[in-house]
Amino acid sequence: MSRIGKKPVLIPAGVKVAITGQRVEVQGPKGALFHTVPSPLTVEVVDGHLWVRRTGESRTARALHGLTRSLVANMVQGVKEGFEKKLEIVGIGYRAQLSARALTLNLGYSHPVIYQIPEGIQVEVDRQTQITVRGADKAMVGQAAAEIRGFREPDPYKGKGIKYVSEVIRRKVGKTGAK
Repeated sequence: MSRIGKKPVLIPAGVKVAITGQRVEVQGPKGALFHTVPSPLTVEVVDGHLWVRRTGESRTARALHGLTRSLVANMVQGVKEGFEKKLEIVGIGYRAQLSARALTLNLGYSHPVIYQIPEGIQVEVDRQTQITVRGADKAMVGQAAAEIRGFREPDPYKGKGIKYVSEVIRRKVGKTGAK
């Protein structure tokens, strides 16, 4: 039995869960999300808890049990509290600006990089070097943050680029001149 899959998901106050066949819809103050549960699994609500159960003991059902429970738990947490990733821009002249649904990044290239913010994601820019990505869908928040970071990944020699706030860049020693 999956250790993660057998744990119930608590449904907090203010969150509504609707199950229609294999489709689970979750609505809360931060938005609405849905997920289609694979066929060897079922989802049911019992006493304010969501339970993900297997219909059989096949290898596929066992593999998807914990994953599906985690995805449903992330949906419940996302519509209640939301998720966020913080990015930091390091480098002289590197900065970010927010305008409407676009993020403009000056990252040392000959042109500014413009990132169109997807629907369901909010981006905030603090002090031109701090970017906060927020949203209800954990996967979309992570994907948007990874795409922004991908425009100028941190350099291991000088440390310049876009990095996560909690990320530690391992610095390399540059080559030394001949004596």
